[in-house]
Amino acid sequence: MAKHKFRHLMEHLGDAEEKVKWTRIIARNAPVATAPRTMINNQTIYPTVNRYFHIVESDLQLTNGLTLSAKLFTDDNGVNGEDFSIVYPNGYVNLFINAVMQEGGIYSVTQTSLILHANHATIFRGTPIIIESIGFFPEVM
Repeated sequence: MAKHKFRHLMEHLGDAEEKVKWTRIIARNAPVATAPRTMINNQTIYPTVNRYFHIVESDLQLTNGLTLSAKLFTDDNGVNGEDFSIVYPNGYVNLFINAVMQEGGIYSVTQTSLILHANHATIFRGTPIIIESIGFFPEVM
């Protein structure tokens, strides 16, 4: 009896998977949190955080890697941009795919694109991709 219930549950979940449509929840007129500044040796360090979001609309095959344009992504305000704000060398970039931080060696981010160096993988429709760019700017007192 338990096997029958399990099989029925799995069939039901398989049907539901096709019906799920992930939508992005967009905050309107909400303040964007800013990172606190820090004092080091009479310098104030101001961190700047930029986040970019994209939900994959169809399966992406990474046969020999893949490049995604910055134009596909929206910022914290839900606005599509032309490029990513990347701070180099005083900053770093994190990539999250399906809410999991990715290893640094499988991707690179330029001002205009996200380049995935992974091979023989698939990113499925509905998967969120998030780029987080953090930069640090000193101000001498």
